[in-house]
Amino acid sequence: MLVVPSLINRWEVLDLTAEKSLLRAMAAEGLRPYLVDWGTPNADERRFDSTAYVARLERALAFLTKRARRAPAVMGYCMGGTLAVALTARRPRRVARLALLAAPWDFHADKTGHAFLLSMGPSLAQMADRLGELPVDMLQTLFWSLDPWLAVKKFGRFLGMDPLGASARDFVLLEDWLNEGAPLAGPAARECLIGWYGDNLPGTDRWQVGGKRIVPAKIAKPALVMIPSGDRIVPPLSAAALADPERGLANATRLDLPLGHIGMVVSSRARDTAWAPLIDWLKAR
Repeated sequence: MLVVPSLINRWEVLDLTAEKSLLRAMAAEGLRPYLVDWGTPNADERRFDSTAYVARLERALAFLTKRARRAPAVMGYCMGGTLAVALTARRPRRVARLALLAAPWDFHADKTGHAFLLSMGPSLAQMADRLGELPVDMLQTLFWSLDPWLAVKKFGRFLGMDPLGASARDFVLLEDWLNEGAPLAGPAARECLIGWYGDNLPGTDRWQVGGKRIVPAKIAKPALVMIPSGDRIVPPLSAAALADPERGLANATRLDLPLGHIGMVVSSRARDTAWAPLIDWLKAR
């Protein structure tokens, strides 16, 4: 299976520790996940838009199909899920099934949590044009704006932890991951800020990748749409659009989870609540 993480936050959250590793749990159940490591955009990649990134995924999918001698499954997390939908639309014969973890799609389904991002979108797009990328610090500011009090609450909990205990160790590892993201290539940033959040191109079936319009309802592959109800990064209504009976993926199974965006892959409840049903679905024939 091909695993596609977000372009912004690095892949390590899927393999944070030996105990909190979705990828290792998959491998232990007989699955063979191949993970995309986007790295940091180099001089050429700073000119990438979504079409260029999906083209990279198409090359990875072709390699994996040849290696496995059959079509693999594709799993996308967060923004990686959005790209995975485009990949499946463009190469349907090379994808066996599609699993989406908190993948944003309808960017106007719930605007309340993204007011700052929507209002600042055009200015941020201009910044990305000038710099050739949207810097990590600005991306962190956007995430912070979704819940300004979150840092106060979580570091308050950290103060009560045993500094030598497993909980403190995991907290530090997760914070390191959150603060070591990659900048977003300029054209991709403009596309996200203006095309996705501003004009809602994916949610209105107008998003084009390599000249092809990406219409979920035309994707017939079995799909699992996982929606964490406590998600503050991707509003649940945005992700739920891909499971909509009328306009979503044609063969979708919806799974609502009482977890958050990051909690669905690393929390203490993730293994039983999210990992187990995901792995069972991926292994089903």
